[in-house]
Amino acid sequence: MKKFALVNGKIYVERGRFAQALYAEDGVIRLVGRDDEIGSAAGRGVEIFDCEGRTVIPGLNDSHMHLLGVGMEMSQLRLNGARSVGEIVARGRKFLAEHPDLCRHGVAGIGWNQDLFDEGEKRLPNRHDLDKISADVPIVVERVCRHIAAVNTKAIEMLGLGKNSPQYENGEFELEADGFPSGVFKEQAVVHASRLIPPHSAAEYEDMFVKAADYAVAHGLTSVQSNDAGFVPVPVGALLEIVARAHAGGRTALRYRHQMTFRSVGDFEDFLRGGAREKYHDPAAHVEIGPLKLFKDGSLGGRSAAMSRDYRDDPGNRGVETLSNEEMDRFCRAARDAGVQVITHAIGDRAVADTVACYERVMEGGKNPLRHIVNHCQITDRPLLERIAADRLCVAYQPIFLDYDMHIAESRCGAELASTSYAFGTAAALGIPVGYGTDAPVEDCNPFPCIYSAVTRMDRLGRPEGGWFPQEKVDVETAIDAYTAGSAYLEFHERDKGRLKPGFVADLAVLDRDIFACPIEQIREILPAATVIGGEIVYRR
Repeated sequence: MKKFALVNGKIYVERGRFAQALYAEDGVIRLVGRDDEIGSAAGRGVEIFDCEGRTVIPGLNDSHMHLLGVGMEMSQLRLNGARSVGEIVARGRKFLAEHPDLCRHGVAGIGWNQDLFDEGEKRLPNRHDLDKISADVPIVVERVCRHIAAVNTKAIEMLGLGKNSPQYENGEFELEADGFPSGVFKEQAVVHASRLIPPHSAAEYEDMFVKAADYAVAHGLTSVQSNDAGFVPVPVGALLEIVARAHAGGRTALRYRHQMTFRSVGDFEDFLRGGAREKYHDPAAHVEIGPLKLFKDGSLGGRSAAMSRDYRDDPGNRGVETLSNEEMDRFCRAARDAGVQVITHAIGDRAVADTVACYERVMEGGKNPLRHIVNHCQITDRPLLERIAADRLCVAYQPIFLDYDMHIAESRCGAELASTSYAFGTAAALGIPVGYGTDAPVEDCNPFPCIYSAVTRMDRLGRPEGGWFPQEKVDVETAIDAYTAGSAYLEFHERDKGRLKPGFVADLAVLDRDIFACPIEQIREILPAATVIGGEIVYRR
């Protein structure tokens, strides 16, 4: 029997209740209380961790991210923080010169955001810009949202595109005056472009996966609900094997729940019949097959989120519907018949409303036993939130999105609609089941800046003073609960994960400062002193 005890801590049990120590056997908490109680119960042969008075919270659980995507980004041209198109070009040239082996068949990059450019024009990069990096290999650099990409002329040629070529289904590429593609690709067109970059080997992908898992654990994450299958450019079967092998080989203990995307209903049904769902669902190895992941629209930053009205700063544009209501119905009916949960990317208010309506059409008796999830759920009004609550639908929020989106939301959709969007406070008040996360690598998977965003509704520079539409702030306890017990509910683990109570798994993070008492601006700077998964110390700072 493996015994583990945590002593001399400030252990968050639930709102208004703290303990000093806990004791676990074989990865499950058996007792929570005072130091002397734990000592008498544990007996001999117990591993003891002295918290030295530090605060302890349940292990954090990202309700939606792309873990392998995080690892892949670590090996790509990283463009986060680029201040101009010229800087993108300069970074690309430097990356090509420093990593010739990685770039011999193409260059993949991610992270630029034209809204943050403060040098030169605030515009999307195009093929002429990227041709300055290289005209010999394909270059595909994705915007931070991953719904828009810029490509060079070589990539356009390799895709077989030219003047007046037909557009892709559920995606588009912008055209120059003469009808030739400009190099700006959107939605499904991005997927086609990204396939130009040759894949890595299975061993390389596994190394990337483990590297990302190590980073997550070092930031207090003990569970992730991750959409890699069908999202990253690795065949679904190969991806399932990579994740299984990394866990079976003891390379990571991070609990991993698949969120799975399929190109068609037929592919989804083939997966359900093929036996992989049973083969790769192995909770004992910390791997589970979770929900079907759908995409209903694009992004707010890219003005491709599906809106009920024109964008205020782009008249005539109401965004992009990446999945028709009819096709979504077919997916959701197939999921219902197989007993599979669904999580749907929906950012604009039209996308959220259409997603809710689809869920309502497939729910039996108006109930939601499969706990279908609206992912992102960013642009909303009060009646839409009340409808979500009445349907007992779940929401996966990414509060960290506010760091950027608060600076564009009003210009995109107007102050009135913005005031009821990113509605963390209203969702909590209405009792909507909510889990927090980051959508990494869109944002860093570090959960503490995300908690800071939910609690303060300020950006990383402390703007605006008092918070953006501060009525939607939540307190620290609500944010932590959403990141732990809330995320566990979304994956049907609310009875054994997300709380530091008897009968729950011993997953926890020992923090370097007291998140409940430190100055609020320090929340984003918090780091774990240690992370524990299943009663095993998997990280020490």
